[in-house]
Amino acid sequence: MIGWMGVRLTLIGEFSSVCSSHASYEGKMTTMEVERQRGRYAALAIAAVVIVVGVPLWWRTTETYRAWLPVHEIYELAQLQLQLNVDVEVVFSRGTLTPEHGKKVPLTQTRVEEHTVDENTSLRYKYETKYRTATIMEEDALNQPTAAEADGALHTLSESPCGSVVVHVIPESSSLLPEGVSVYVGRRRTAVLRTSSAPRGGVTLKEVLAALEPQVTKVLHMMSFSHTDIAAAISDRVRLGNVSRESLVDSMRAFKSSPGYEITFSLLNPDPKSHRLHWDIEGAVQNYIQPLLTKLAPVANFSIDSQILYYAVLGVNPRFDSSVNAYTLNAESLAHVINPVEARLGSSAASSNPVLNFLLYVPDAHHSPLHIHGHRKQEVPSNAFHSPRWGGIMVYNVNDRYGPGAEFPVDISIDMARVMGVFLAQLRLMLGVQSSAPPPGFLVEPCGSAGLADWELDRLMWSRSVENVATATTTITSLAQLLDQIGNIVINDNIAQQVSSAVASLQLAVAELEMGNLGFALQYSKEAILASERAFFDPSLLHLLYFPDDQKFAIYIPLFLPMCVPILLSLLKIASEIRQRRKDKQAKKD
Repeated sequence: MIGWMGVRLTLIGEFSSVCSSHASYEGKMTTMEVERQRGRYAALAIAAVVIVVGVPLWWRTTETYRAWLPVHEIYELAQLQLQLNVDVEVVFSRGTLTPEHGKKVPLTQTRVEEHTVDENTSLRYKYETKYRTATIMEEDALNQPTAAEADGALHTLSESPCGSVVVHVIPESSSLLPEGVSVYVGRRRTAVLRTSSAPRGGVTLKEVLAALEPQVTKVLHMMSFSHTDIAAAISDRVRLGNVSRESLVDSMRAFKSSPGYEITFSLLNPDPKSHRLHWDIEGAVQNYIQPLLTKLAPVANFSIDSQILYYAVLGVNPRFDSSVNAYTLNAESLAHVINPVEARLGSSAASSNPVLNFLLYVPDAHHSPLHIHGHRKQEVPSNAFHSPRWGGIMVYNVNDRYGPGAEFPVDISIDMARVMGVFLAQLRLMLGVQSSAPPPGFLVEPCGSAGLADWELDRLMWSRSVENVATATTTITSLAQLLDQIGNIVINDNIAQQVSSAVASLQLAVAELEMGNLGFALQYSKEAILASERAFFDPSLLHLLYFPDDQKFAIYIPLFLPMCVPILLSLLKIASEIRQRRKDKQAKKD
């Protein structure tokens, strides 16, 4: 009995021990599962924080800031569909129309010409012509003894707006124009046209106007603009075959449009021991150059300075020609004259504006007189030459002062009227003022002391407005393409503001050209080209200021890879356990 009880107690102890061990194992299993679950939640929380917070924060703090640009408007402007509108007024004086025709005026006709420059550029010219009869005061003005006096009297009556043309038609019997002259072009925006036939009945007004149109068209091409002028102004955007050779040469000779120009007058004295030179450059500029620059104020700003360079010699040695008993410079050697002299000219101010150089060279006694010969070996009357888009040089001979009893150095006062006459003509060429020969039967009044007629200023303003629009459009389009191709360049708010300002100014300039408001169109085109260049040449747009994408990866991978590998492995393990559980549940169901 006692033995049986001992055995029983032993079995109960062993069973209790087994149960206790099983409970301990189940407790350990529950704790391990809890730790695993806690590890899964921790890995998921870390991954969530990295993905939801870390990646967007890193992306936001490292992204390239690019302000909004009006790209759609820029590419619309790139097509350059321009329309130029010219207001033409034809005034019939007494004796040019029959009473029946006079009752049908005033009237207005519109003529549109369209020229396709290339596949992306087209130009439309709209001529709005108003026909009317002359007033009593205009009739009195046309009764002046000379056409120049009549032009001045008409100008005092009414000043024509910028870009417009007024044509006064006088009868064939009028003595206002000299014999053989059919059209007189004055200093303002007025022309006088003599009809070729007397008014007669049976002819409709439409036929009279049709017969008059060819002469009026010639006047417009003379006083307003021509297709070749406008095409040459945008020659960088068109095929060369669409521009005449003469217009292309003129456009290559003149400086490109710029908001400002620096003009420098230099006196070269190669041998101060031979002569002392005196020139009144300040008075000459005020009398001859400043009136022209004042009139050109709407086109650009000008600054003038002067200097005297001693011991400055030409880059070539002139040859002595025994046939003319003088030293000569041939056309082939003129290209080598500028470089040595240019090195000594220097710059008077730190400016990005183009510099127009005008040099007056007085040869020394050993190379005097010195004459310039052209390509045909003929002496140039002005004894001067110019270099396209650089300036001009004039040789001023003073050999008559070197007599047998002359004492050196000789005091020489330079005739500034003769010098400035040459420099003024060269300045007109450098600035793009066209001086083409008038058609047969045309008489053009000299521009006088102003150096520029009103209609010549209008021609320059037409071409400069179109050139500014084309240049600013090309600049903005190139900038938009550059920023589109290189995505890691920062576009700050200042650049976006300049681009938007350039686009707005371009749109206004195109609209003003279509309405014929030449003055406003030129002003808006100048604002557009200034804003576009400020945006294009902004230092913050340098590509080398920013890391390319491969360098960014090289910087961030060593930082993020050690952190991302454990997180990625944990996520993969969690995904594997989830798939295993799904398989176990599927096996139990089966």
